[in-house]
Amino acid sequence: MINAPFQSKVNLQLFDSSHGLNRDASILKEVLWYIVKWLFFLTAIPYPSCFKTILLKAFGARVGKNVLIKPRVNIHMPWKLVIGNNVWIGEEVFILNFEPVHIGNNVCISQRVFLCGGNHNFKDPAMAYRNGPITLNDGCWIGASTFVCPDVSVGVDTVVCAASVVTRSLNDNGVFRGNPAGFIKMRWE
Repeated sequence: MINAPFQSKVNLQLFDSSHGLNRDASILKEVLWYIVKWLFFLTAIPYPSCFKTILLKAFGARVGKNVLIKPRVNIHMPWKLVIGNNVWIGEEVFILNFEPVHIGNNVCISQRVFLCGGNHNFKDPAMAYRNGPITLNDGCWIGASTFVCPDVSVGVDTVVCAASVVTRSLNDNGVFRGNPAGFIKMRWE
C-alpha cells in the first residue's frame, strides 16, 4: 500500500495578530521608539549608557542605577522592561519582550543573548501567539549567544554557559549548559 503524502494542517491565513499580543502602546509611541532605537541603540556608535537609560525611561522602562548598555542592543518594547541596579547588557543582545522582561540586580547578559518572550502555538493551525514573560533574577549571568525562551525564570546567582538554550526555569545558584540547558554543578558551595 502506498501512503498518500501528508497534508499540511497549517493555515497562516487564519493567524490573527490582534489575539495574544497586547502591545500596550499607541502606534505613534511604537514608531517613535523604532526611530530612537535605530538612531541610538542599534548603531555601533557607543553612546553613553546613561543617555540610553534616559531614553529607555522616557519610553516607560523602569531602569536602576549603574546600568551598562553596549552598542547594537535591540529592545523591542521598553515599556515592558524592568532593569535593576548594576546590570551589564552586552553587544547585540536582543530583548523581544512581547510580555514583561524583568532583569534583577547585578545581572550580566553577555553578547548576542536572545531573550525571546515571543512564540507561536505549533499545535494551532493558525499558529496563534504563545508569548510569555522572562525573569533574570539577581546575580545571574547569561553567557554569550544563549537563547532564553518565554515563560522562563533564571534563578538567583545562576550561570547559563555560552550558546545554551533555556527552555524551562532554572534553580538558584546553579551552573547550566547545553540544549536544552541542563544542570552541571552549583555555582557557590
